[in-house]
Amino acid sequence: MSNPSLLILPGDGIGAEVMAEVRKVIAWFGENQGLNFDIDEDLVGGASYDAHGTPLTDAAMEKAQGVDAVLLGAVGGPKYDDLDFSLKPERGLLRLRKEMDLFANLRPAQCFDALADFSSLKKDVVAGLDIMIVRELTSGVYFGEPRGIHKEGNERVGVNTQRYTESEIARVARSAFELARRRNNKVCSMEKANVMESGILWRDVVTEVHAAEYSDVELSHMYADNGAMQLVRAPKQFDVIVTDNLFGDILSDAAAMLTGSLGMLPSASLGSQMANGRPKALYEPVHGSAPDIAGQGKANPIACVLSFAMALRYSFDKGDEATRLEQAVEKVLADGVKTGDLMQDDDAQPVSTSQMGDAIVEALTASL
Repeated sequence: MSNPSLLILPGDGIGAEVMAEVRKVIAWFGENQGLNFDIDEDLVGGASYDAHGTPLTDAAMEKAQGVDAVLLGAVGGPKYDDLDFSLKPERGLLRLRKEMDLFANLRPAQCFDALADFSSLKKDVVAGLDIMIVRELTSGVYFGEPRGIHKEGNERVGVNTQRYTESEIARVARSAFELARRRNNKVCSMEKANVMESGILWRDVVTEVHAAEYSDVELSHMYADNGAMQLVRAPKQFDVIVTDNLFGDILSDAAAMLTGSLGMLPSASLGSQMANGRPKALYEPVHGSAPDIAGQGKANPIACVLSFAMALRYSFDKGDEATRLEQAVEKVLADGVKTGDLMQDDDAQPVSTSQMGDAIVEALTASL
């Protein structure tokens, strides 16, 4: 059997630095667990624009379509602010999402015990937090037509259209139910069925999919504004949250900050199954390219490492190995090994990006 394939796109800013630490982890699994990958690498974002005049080449897009998973670092930076919108680094990422049809965005919010004091909420509210937000990624108000700004009489009017089809709702609902079966078997669907027709359809379709295919999973419904309140009141009541593009954008960022550090969090964007049974998949840390610290060895690689852990779990069906890696990260943090973004006034000297990667590899070795 051939090895699973992985396309690495380091991107811009700290992307290359954090991805170098992921490569150490990948190498460890090959050397110690016999888990080897066929790895290719290419450019995306500003790096691709600098080399090719486009944020993603057709050749790189073709590679992404042909591999089992894509792992991306970060895109963007101030040097590209004056580019035409079509050439901005972020357009490379958006092209990947669109052409791979990555409709389910998975945003975990997990609070490691060692970082519970970093949250703006009380420690007992967030300690042990482990929830997953599934955001529909390719439809909704960000893509609906008509849209634009036009004149009506003497004033301008901005228009965006919230639009969902049954099939778009059903496929992201199935993703959420499947995830719940791997976790604590609970899904909360969030919309605004009290004021939006698209919300009524959302609730109806999620309910129908549940009754027909996932009656073993506990399903609840909640208005998205109440969901936002509940996330900061009692977040541990949730397991998997499924919601639309707009609400998912807002709720996932709110949930991320419950953990104490946006820079610690991974994400996955999944699409339909390929011929080999694996989903189209793109994994990336939530943090940006952080150009202010790029090249200084200050970046925290944990979000990118945990993005690879998500790839192990959701693309390669290696849940035990994913758990091993997540536990290694948790041990490193518990031992007080932290990059600068995780430091408090009374903490010791921060470690570098490379030192954090080395510490994670050492923790993996200790787990054998």
